[in-house]
Amino acid sequence: MIKNILFEVGVEELPARFIDDAEHELQEETKKWLKNSRVNYETITSYSTPRRLAVVIQNVSKEQATITEEVRGPALKIAKDDSGNWSKAAIGFSKGQGVSTDDIYTRKEKDVEYIFIEKTIEGKQTKEILPEFEKIISSLHFKQTMRWGELSYKFARPIRWLVALADKEVIPFEIAEVKTDRITRGHRFLGSHVELVDASEYESSLEENYCIPDSKKREDIIVEQLKVLENENKFEIIIDPELLKEVRNLVEYPTAFYGTYEEHFLKLPSEVLITSMKEHQRYFPVKNDANELLPYFVSVRNGDKQALENVAAGNEKVLRARLSDGEFFYEEDQKYEIDFYLEKMKTVVYQEKIGTLAEKVDKVTAIAKEIGQLLEVDYETAEKIQRAAEISKFDLMTDMINEFPELQGIMGEKYALLLGEDKAVAEAVKEHYLPIQANGKLPKSTISTVVSIADKLDTVISSISVGLMPTGSQDPYGLRRQAIGVLRIMEEKAWDVGVEELLAIVENIYQIEDAKLKEDIKNFFKQRVQYLFVQSGLEQDIVKSVTNDRLGNLAYAHNKAIILSHKRQDETFKPVQEALVRVLNLNTKEAGEEINKDLFVTDTEKQLFKEYHEVKKSFRVNNIELKSEEAFEDLISLTKAITDFFDNNMVMAEDIKLKENRLLLVKKIADMIKEYADLTVIEWKQHFK
Repeated sequence: MIKNILFEVGVEELPARFIDDAEHELQEETKKWLKNSRVNYETITSYSTPRRLAVVIQNVSKEQATITEEVRGPALKIAKDDSGNWSKAAIGFSKGQGVSTDDIYTRKEKDVEYIFIEKTIEGKQTKEILPEFEKIISSLHFKQTMRWGELSYKFARPIRWLVALADKEVIPFEIAEVKTDRITRGHRFLGSHVELVDASEYESSLEENYCIPDSKKREDIIVEQLKVLENENKFEIIIDPELLKEVRNLVEYPTAFYGTYEEHFLKLPSEVLITSMKEHQRYFPVKNDANELLPYFVSVRNGDKQALENVAAGNEKVLRARLSDGEFFYEEDQKYEIDFYLEKMKTVVYQEKIGTLAEKVDKVTAIAKEIGQLLEVDYETAEKIQRAAEISKFDLMTDMINEFPELQGIMGEKYALLLGEDKAVAEAVKEHYLPIQANGKLPKSTISTVVSIADKLDTVISSISVGLMPTGSQDPYGLRRQAIGVLRIMEEKAWDVGVEELLAIVENIYQIEDAKLKEDIKNFFKQRVQYLFVQSGLEQDIVKSVTNDRLGNLAYAHNKAIILSHKRQDETFKPVQEALVRVLNLNTKEAGEEINKDLFVTDTEKQLFKEYHEVKKSFRVNNIELKSEEAFEDLISLTKAITDFFDNNMVMAEDIKLKENRLLLVKKIADMIKEYADLTVIEWKQHFK
């Protein structure tokens, strides 16, 4: 057994945002490689710092497992010639597998007889295959890669050293002209190069050289140090989990410290202060028990405590300069009215094929107005929706947003209030950007919600209309996220408004007449709806059944999908499903226009028509009122009448009038079922029993 195998790739500093994904991928790919290589092991531990990615594999088997596997060759009719002798194909097959034709046997598969052999694959010594790990390192994915020197090799950052050890022995391979060795490197300034005698020394040797290779341990050290600072200084540090992860990936040997800034900066909006600290400097803000910001910040140094006061002073100087900029911009921006910024938008191109930012806002305002009318909002709300849409982007023209783009909307609300706008309108300027992430929080008020939907619909449909449809993983304008935002809002609000109705508003404003373009837009939203429903735990075929023909009201569609998902698991539902699907399968366009009761011959077709006529009224009401369970119960109530009808009537009768009348009855019922869902696309579980 090999006790420890170490692989480490040492690089120039990796971007912090790359590290967690790269470490996870390295560990997972190592597991897959060992499994595919038939090598047993006990544990895999991954490590990462800004300058390295590594794995240590413990208690590894000395050799691969020996396996016996069956290999299928050509069909027997090809494997033997007319005389019954083995053909060249059979001889070549057996030879290629390292056996003779004496080892061939035959077996039928799907009524075709094939030749087979069983071959034993002897396991190699594990040390023989370890150099193949080079492929794992080279296969790592990064959002951005680079070349260096004259090499064609690509990696996130230049590779500077490689360590590969099986206990005490170096595993030989080479990447980008760097050969594996036993020498790793500690902290860039505090540590030194370390020659590892054994792979088991990896973590402890690095820690002795001011490098904590375990990212979770670094994070725990940072958190503990922050607690010490809190206790010593009687303040509370605002620890953002994402910032904490980023900071741990910026350092190899963390030492937390605090600094101060002048109290007069506290007059700035807290968002400006926090953004300056968190987003630009990677500092943790500090507050008191009343949740008020204090003139302190906390940072984490990549090093020890030596001359820490100098480090704090340097960081204070940097932050002071940035806050001074913010203070200046805040005062300057308030010198102008909102109309000044709206005028500036006329000179800013939003997208060269679409127009200026002012033109976009005009379209958003028109869309928001029509959505408000669709929702039948009162006059006061309609006025506020229009004003919020008109000024929704004005803050993009301010100096503050030019310097701190992360504050778009946030500063818009603050400036709008300072300049005398209504509170609900100002709130909508901020909230219309929500959700910022696919799963982020949604706007609250009707005003904010309508402007948010209008803005996102405008972005998506205007972009698609000029040929900017996302392809593959490429979505530079974030259209998928914007569409998902619209759909999440619609489902949460449960408005009695269909997706198609909203799309039609925007298409009319943009005067989109092309049928294919309209279909592309609808399909784009349909894919997002199906994605959201599947993410909620619903099965793909169930989702398609309620979205294939019409998206409609999303909350209603989602409720219908939940009901169908439960029914598919219910064995007692089988007769209902069979009856309803049978109607759908016989649905045809050949039917006439009006059902003629006088043409009914049998009692069962008369009964089906009677029950359909009664159910239709109830179903229509329940469907309009979005009562998903009641509407489906209406359909279920037709089961016996449908079954009796098919058991006792020849639908495709020789009498043309009789046939058309029966087909029309079937069609009317099918149309009602499809209005609820297309049950034919569901893979009913009962069929597999």
